[in-house]
Amino acid sequence: MSAPADSSRAVLRLPEFRAMLLATVCSTLAGRAVALTVAYQLYQLTKNPLTLGVLGLVEAIPALSLALLGGVVADRNDRRRILLITTALEVACAALFFLYAPHAAALGYGPLLVLIFLLGTARGFSEPALPAFEAQVVPRELLLRASAWQSSAWQAAAIIGPALGGVLYAAAGAGGSYAFAAVLYALALGCLAYVKPKPRPAFTPGEPVWQSVKEGLAFVVQRQVLVGSMALDLFSVLFGGAVALLPVFASDILEVGPRGLGVLVAAPSVGALGVMLYATRRPPGRGAGRTLLLAVASFGVCMLVFGLSRNFALSVAALVLAGLFDGISMVIRKATLRLKAPDHMRGRVSAVSSMFIGASNELGAFESGLAASWLGTARSVWAGGLVTLLVVGMTAYLAPELRAMDLTDIAEDRLPPEEAGRQAMKVEQGWES
Repeated sequence: MSAPADSSRAVLRLPEFRAMLLATVCSTLAGRAVALTVAYQLYQLTKNPLTLGVLGLVEAIPALSLALLGGVVADRNDRRRILLITTALEVACAALFFLYAPHAAALGYGPLLVLIFLLGTARGFSEPALPAFEAQVVPRELLLRASAWQSSAWQAAAIIGPALGGVLYAAAGAGGSYAFAAVLYALALGCLAYVKPKPRPAFTPGEPVWQSVKEGLAFVVQRQVLVGSMALDLFSVLFGGAVALLPVFASDILEVGPRGLGVLVAAPSVGALGVMLYATRRPPGRGAGRTLLLAVASFGVCMLVFGLSRNFALSVAALVLAGLFDGISMVIRKATLRLKAPDHMRGRVSAVSSMFIGASNELGAFESGLAASWLGTARSVWAGGLVTLLVVGMTAYLAPELRAMDLTDIAEDRLPPEEAGRQAMKVEQGWES
C-alpha cells in the first residue's frame, strides 16, 4: 500500500462523493435487512430449507442473466438516471413487502419470490452502473481513496445490516423491518438525486447491443489485469471459501455451538473491514499486482490452516486473517476496475466483474457442500486452500501484466479500436465454434 498523497480524507471533501457514500450505506443496510427478513419469513411459512436455496436462485437468475445487458445500458445512457430508477424500484419493493407482511399466511410465499425477482432485476442494471458512475463523480487522482472508502462503507453496512434486520424483526415483526428498509432505500434515492447529472458516455449510434456486449467482453479478455484479477476472485472464492460450511465446523468439528458460530461468521468481516479502513489512509499503489497475488495466496494459506485447525482460537484467527487478505484483494480489484477501463466501457467491464463475483458466491456455496460430501468437511476446506494456491501460481505465470500492475499510473488503459475489433471477432468465433 502506498503512502498517503495529501490527506486520507481528501475525497470526503467532495459533497457528491459523500452523497454517494451515504447512498451505499443506506442501500446496503436495507438490502441486507430485507434479505434476512425475507429468508426468515419464508422459512416460517414453509418450514422447508430447500426454499431458502430457491430464494437465492430467484434473485441470482435475473441479476446474473441481465448483467451484460445492464453493462451496455450503463455505457449508452445517463448512469445517474439508471441508479435513480433501480433505487426507486427497490423502494417500491420494500413498500410492497411491508404491505404483504400482515397477509403472508393467506397469500403464501409466491409474492415474496416475485418481489425478490424484481430486486434481482434491479441489481442486474444497478451493479454495472454504480461503479461506472462513481468514477464520473470522483477525479481520477482520488479514485483509489474513493474505492477504499466505498469498500469500507459497504463492508460495515453488510455487517450491520443483517443484525439490524434481526433486531427489527424481533421488535416489530417483518412489517417493521420492511418499513425501515423502505425508509433507508428512500434515503439512498435522495442521496443519488443530490448528485448532479454527468455526461453520457460516448458510443456508436445504431450499434447492435450484441456487438457492444462482444466489445466489452473482448476488452476484458485482452487486458490481463482485468481478466486475471476477476479470475483470482472467482476461483479463490469458488474453491477456497468456507462460509457455507461454518455451521458444520461450529457443531461437529470445533464443538462451539451457535454462539461460536456467530463468532466464526463475523470473523472474516472484522478482518476485511479493518484492512479497508486502513486502505482509506494508505490505498494500494505501487506493486498493486504483486500485492493482489500475495493477498489471494495468503487467503489460501488461511483456509488451509482453518481446515486443519481443531482449536477455536486458532480457527477464529485464521478467519480474521482470511477476511483481511480478502479485503486487500477486494480494494485492489475495485480500484483496478475504475482505473483500468475507459469511461465508455466501465459499465460493461463492471458487468463482467459482477458476473464473476455472482458466480463465485452462488456456485461457491454449492461447491463447498459438494466437496464436503465427497471429501469430508475439514478435508474439503484445506484442499480448497491448496487449489487456491495453485490458481495463484498459474495466474502469476500466465498474466505477467497483472504481476507488474501499478495503480499509481492514473492514465486510462485503452484498447486501440483496431485491436478491439480483432478481439471481438475472436470472441464471436469462439461462441460460434
